[in-house]
Amino acid sequence: MILDGFTTAQVIRTKISEEVSRYKDIITLAILMVGKNQASQIYVRNKEKACEEVGIKTKVYQFDENISQKEVLKMIDECNKDDSINGILVQLPLPGHINEEDVLDRIDPKKDVDGLNLVNQGKLALGKKCIEPATARGVITLLKNNNIELYGKNVVVIGRSKLVGKPLALLMLQENATVTVCHSKTQNLKDFTKKADIICIAIGQPKFLTGDMIKRDSVIVDVGINRVAGTLCGDVDFDDCKEIASYITPVPKGVGPMTIATLLQNVLKCYKIQKNLLD
Repeated sequence: MILDGFTTAQVIRTKISEEVSRYKDIITLAILMVGKNQASQIYVRNKEKACEEVGIKTKVYQFDENISQKEVLKMIDECNKDDSINGILVQLPLPGHINEEDVLDRIDPKKDVDGLNLVNQGKLALGKKCIEPATARGVITLLKNNNIELYGKNVVVIGRSKLVGKPLALLMLQENATVTVCHSKTQNLKDFTKKADIICIAIGQPKFLTGDMIKRDSVIVDVGINRVAGTLCGDVDFDDCKEIASYITPVPKGVGPMTIATLLQNVLKCYKIQKNLLD
């Protein structure tokens, strides 16, 4: 069965729009982008459009490729102090001369919509309430909304990035799954994937996971997005796996829409934290 992230995300976005309309304040997301990376420009436009559709205002700060790290940090400081800005997002990747961790850690944890600040990452590791990376939370939401049981299941996460792999493994642990994290240095990967009830993959390698690597009726979540010969595909060989898996996400219209929907949820969550509207 296809795990339709697009439809699930639309339901979430409708609820967000309804909630945003009930508040008197204008909820605002600041997006900082350095350079003119073509893919990043597309992602930023998509985020702007998604925000507009649910009634969230965006302020985009576009910087020259050669801007100094000091100037980027200064802008983040200004956004942190500005009470009219509820969320701050730094579009990644950053140019090589700018330290990504320094920039992300400068964001006020209460405005950190990507959940990549050291404070939010630390709270996530400890199982405390925090703002969670959107893709990881989006995967959990998609699985739960399709009544896929996580409790006690054998979950393999392929990839260990701080954006997807690590936070997703931690969120799976919070759901009482038994989690194995595999990566580029893992030996005999198939020994792990063949035993998995659920496989989540985010490694950026087109069609890497094939049918002979999964067990029958497993659940396959493809977080990857790659362009091959002008066509989008994921890290999973979809055609090879779809008849073996019980559930599988497509690319596109799988995890991608869930990431955007969860990002919008995070902006709203930041606003609520700042206004003391959360328990």
